[in-house]
Amino acid sequence: MNKILIIDDEVNTALLLSKFLTRNNFEVHTASSGSIGLEHLKANNYNLVLCDYRLEDTDGREMLKIIKAQYPQTGVIIITGYSDIKMAVELIKMGAYDYITKPLYPDEILTTINKAIETHHALTTSADDEAPTATASGSNQKPAKEKSRPTTLSNEFVTGSSAASKELLRQIELVAPTSYSVIIMGESGTGKESVAKSIHQNSPRRDQPFVAMDCGSLTKELAQSEFFGHEKGSFTGALYTKIGHFEMANGGTLFLDEVGNLSYDIQAALLRTVQERKVKRIGSTKEIDLDVRIIVATNENLQDAINKGRFREDLYHRFNEFSIHMPPLRERDNDVIQLATHFLKSANQELNRNVVAFSPEVIECFRHYRWQGNIRELKNVVRRATLLTEGDEVQMKALPLEMLAFEKAYAHEAPLTTSNGSITPAVKDVRPDLKNAALEAEYETILQVLRQVNFNKTKAAEILNIDRKTLYNKMKAINLNK
Repeated sequence: MNKILIIDDEVNTALLLSKFLTRNNFEVHTASSGSIGLEHLKANNYNLVLCDYRLEDTDGREMLKIIKAQYPQTGVIIITGYSDIKMAVELIKMGAYDYITKPLYPDEILTTINKAIETHHALTTSADDEAPTATASGSNQKPAKEKSRPTTLSNEFVTGSSAASKELLRQIELVAPTSYSVIIMGESGTGKESVAKSIHQNSPRRDQPFVAMDCGSLTKELAQSEFFGHEKGSFTGALYTKIGHFEMANGGTLFLDEVGNLSYDIQAALLRTVQERKVKRIGSTKEIDLDVRIIVATNENLQDAINKGRFREDLYHRFNEFSIHMPPLRERDNDVIQLATHFLKSANQELNRNVVAFSPEVIECFRHYRWQGNIRELKNVVRRATLLTEGDEVQMKALPLEMLAFEKAYAHEAPLTTSNGSITPAVKDVRPDLKNAALEAEYETILQVLRQVNFNKTKAAEILNIDRKTLYNKMKAINLNK
């Protein structure tokens, strides 16, 4: 169970937070002052500390310095009032994971805490590998440190032995120490965000914030506020001052996912910010200097979008100082079983199971399955199979219906040689199965439409004549999204 320490001299706030987090399966301790909080830290190992910025005997800055120096694997979230937001942003640059503002909202608190714990679990996992180089002072030792990091940055990033995987790793190692802006291109589910995190963690900005932003979920109305922030009262509904993603990432890295979905006018505002390296909140006249590395990801061809007038060519060239192509899983044949084994180990830990292997039939199915959802689909299939497996070996019956249908409809990889010497694939005797046939047809239709619209879910739902929620549910059912 994850352990959280709340340091807040407002007893009622600490009590309410403690009860809420306890109901959400956290072990929670509270401290009414900074000194008491440090005593708790000496006696216990905490995953996360929630610390009020204003304490009677100290403040959040001093507490953060001590915690990061003495307990570096413990995450810190600052609790602050609106008047202290600027200071909270500074504390993030010093190593705090995030901040939450009063009044406290349960959903926001829980989301922020879960993300913080997930991040610090990943850092803890890689700590042993990083320790030997952490105290190195000579500059000539840095290249070895840079080279070792990408494979241990997070549970999401897994290297393989295929030529495509080795080339991907080489490109990460080359570009990470630079200040280049990077475009990461690849199909949905290939792991673009994990590569962006790898670049950040192996760069000189590694101790500064990594801020991820999903451009695909932004409406035109919200985009400017999310990017640039706004002042309280600057428009109807602006009930408080909001820090934009650029400002949050200042000094670090801003990752923009599905950047091709941004509207043309937002692209213009984005270009101006990138060029001038300054940002101004909505409703403010003050410009804030920026030092942000930008990494963007897309699952569509931005050159085609430029030709069609949907993406600005000048913005594209600002981003495209270095580009990385994420190979689809079907081009990483040698990696499939290696990745599956890694995900099996992770699923065992997550689910407290002890599934040790895949049956030969499952391995064969994995090798020739098409994996349209790429690594994300493989991970989901393995997690599901681990949950369903009763013994110590994953069997075919634990795989999703669409994989069973595929296995029935297609042959194994072993070819047959005909009498005239030509090679033809072996085809199984498939019994009629209306349910599987319908499932296969639906699967193919959804995939075809998604490809036509470059996996734009809104457009796909319109073409399929279903609402977005139904499309998401169907995609989830066939492991096309997480």
